[in-house]
Parts: sequence; C-alpha cells; structure tokens
Amino acid sequence: MTVQHEATQGVILTDVAAAKVSSLLAQEGRDDLKLRIAVQPGGCSGLRYQLYFDERDIEGDIISEFGGVHVVTDKMSAPYLTGATIDFVDTIEKQGFTIDNPNATGSCACGDSFH
Repeated sequence: MTVQHEATQGVILTDVAAAKVSSLLAQEGRDDLKLRIAVQPGGCSGLRYQLYFDERDIEGDIISEFGGVHVVTDKMSAPYLTGATIDFVDTIEKQGFTIDNPNATGSCACGDSFH
C-alpha cells in the first residue's frame, strides 16, 4: 500500500480548525481516526465536499498533519483540493467548517458545491 505524507501539498488546516477537530476527536474517544476530506459528484454545481472521520488507510492516500490532527485526502480528490484551506468559523451568523478552494471556478448559492 502506498500512502504519501505531504505537508506542503494538498489541503491546509488552520490552527482554529485543527483545534476544533482535536476537540471532536476527543469527544469520540478514539485515537485511530483521521479527518478525511473528499470531493464527490453532486450538488447543484457538479462537485461537493465531504468531511468525515475515518480510520481507513486507502491506497494512494495523501496524509498531512496539522497540530496533531491527521488530514487524509484520496488520490482522486487531491487535484481538486490542492491549496484549499479549511477553517472553522464560530460567529452569530455561521458556525462550521469552511473551505476556501482556489481550484473552484464557481460555487452554488448555498456554498455546498463547486465546479
């Protein structure tokens, strides 16, 4: 199995997002989970993001570490996510993870999908 460890390519997890993910992982009570970020067909713009905890190691995964959090991207999603920054926002207007993706040429009004 080939798993690449790259901190200079792929996605970037901000310190705030890494702290939130660490907090969520602590609530799960498991130390074998990683944050997996994938791009899937769907949404009104053609592609949409998926963020979830995963214990699997898949052939070709790209793994980066941010503040003790392992972030995993599969080899098919990686080209769509190179240079994307994942942050966590907690304001009166919005709470949740945000993705700033320089590869997205457009997005839908709800912000859940891109092309």
